[in-house]
Amino acid sequence: MERMDRQSELQPVILAGGSGTRLWPVSRSHYPKQFLPLTGEQTLLQQTAHRLEGLGCFAPLVLANVEHRFLAAEQLRAIGVEHARILLEPEGRNTAPAIALAALQAQAEGRDPLLLVLAADHHIGDPDAFREAVARAVALAEAGYLVTFGIVPTAAETGYGYIQQGEPLGSSGARVARFVEKPDVATAQAYVDGGDYLWNSGMFVFRASQYLKELEHFEPAIVAACRGALESACEDLDFLRVDPEAFAAAPNISVDYAVMERTERAAVTPLSAGWSDIGSWSALANVRGMDGEGNTLRGDCLLEDSEGCVVDADGLLVAGIGLRNLAVIATRDAVLVADRDRVQDVKRIVDRLRVANRTEHMNHPAVYRPWGCYESIDTGARYQVKRITVKPGARLSLQMHHHRAEHWVVVRGTARVTNGEQNYLVTENESTFIPIGQVHCLENPGTLPLELIEVQSGSYLGEDDIVRLEDVYGRT
Repeated sequence: MERMDRQSELQPVILAGGSGTRLWPVSRSHYPKQFLPLTGEQTLLQQTAHRLEGLGCFAPLVLANVEHRFLAAEQLRAIGVEHARILLEPEGRNTAPAIALAALQAQAEGRDPLLLVLAADHHIGDPDAFREAVARAVALAEAGYLVTFGIVPTAAETGYGYIQQGEPLGSSGARVARFVEKPDVATAQAYVDGGDYLWNSGMFVFRASQYLKELEHFEPAIVAACRGALESACEDLDFLRVDPEAFAAAPNISVDYAVMERTERAAVTPLSAGWSDIGSWSALANVRGMDGEGNTLRGDCLLEDSEGCVVDADGLLVAGIGLRNLAVIATRDAVLVADRDRVQDVKRIVDRLRVANRTEHMNHPAVYRPWGCYESIDTGARYQVKRITVKPGARLSLQMHHHRAEHWVVVRGTARVTNGEQNYLVTENESTFIPIGQVHCLENPGTLPLELIEVQSGSYLGEDDIVRLEDVYGRT
């Protein structure tokens, strides 16, 4: 990105490590909402990166979970975002440690920029208004304030925290009088009527050194853990992996609790730009818009005599009659039906799936990998059928399995197969067989996607029965 003089020190920090449980079953832990195209053709992460255009800032620094590293890299590459630095968190420790990693990394590169901290899963309908607010926040941050963006409320929302504005700081914003937790309906209405409260957005601008100074004062263990994690970090392809043991010592705490609610330098810049944190199916419906009956429909849906419903259908027809105020979310392997007033509680279902050791909260039927994706078609006793798609020029790891054999049938494209000592091509309508224990590899040497059907057979078919011997994606 080109840099402009006014904000040449601005370092975007995109926090992309969330799990998105409240949008289950569309959002899942291995493919959460920030990597999904929920409000347009681009994913939320891609929209966040595009929002930086015109700010004249450095290439973004992205904090992502190690499990999502290839998703983040591929999606940024697809929209032409070059030179983005991706820091990998071995586990989620909340926003205060994540931002500390970004600040310390900037200093390790010999810089002390203003950090523009953004969540990868927010929607902003008016990017121009957002960029204007960033310019106002930058002015306050240059004066030594730690600035948060407060959203001008459009309703008495009980799902957000609030910020009370205090002493005005010119045209750029105000000091923060106090932060308040999510209120009840009556309290939220009083906040909106009073005019001096804003929604807490979770976006910030502050100098890297100023943030670290405040954080070290209030939570020195976070700074120590993150400094140790970076000192022992290692390069992995285009990623920087921080040390897992050192990072695990960081207290799990948000930036609001760690710094913003305790510092005397907290300021707030109002923002009115069609913002949403896409924190529930109702919130997403408000962004997508509604028809004349108050319904928000996506996918193959047919409703009769129904009002105020959110219906999202992926891969199958959803029909409803006489529905009122419901969310009906259907994927190929799960269906959620909920009262719209209770959609915030969907994480309780996710928790129950986790406790039951099920997988529907983790993976979609289609599981994405850096080389492409695979989809489970059928599973039974001692067999599993998958549809595998390999991107042009990509290859899977050189691997073997202790407990299963594999039959491959190519239905589109050409496969280059390593099967023990043999290396050969398999074209459309041809097949090959990989015995148990055989070292093998699959590659797409062509310019079109390779599609094949894989039939696994054996005593154990779990994904952990993969012994990787070589891997271009560093997964050995």
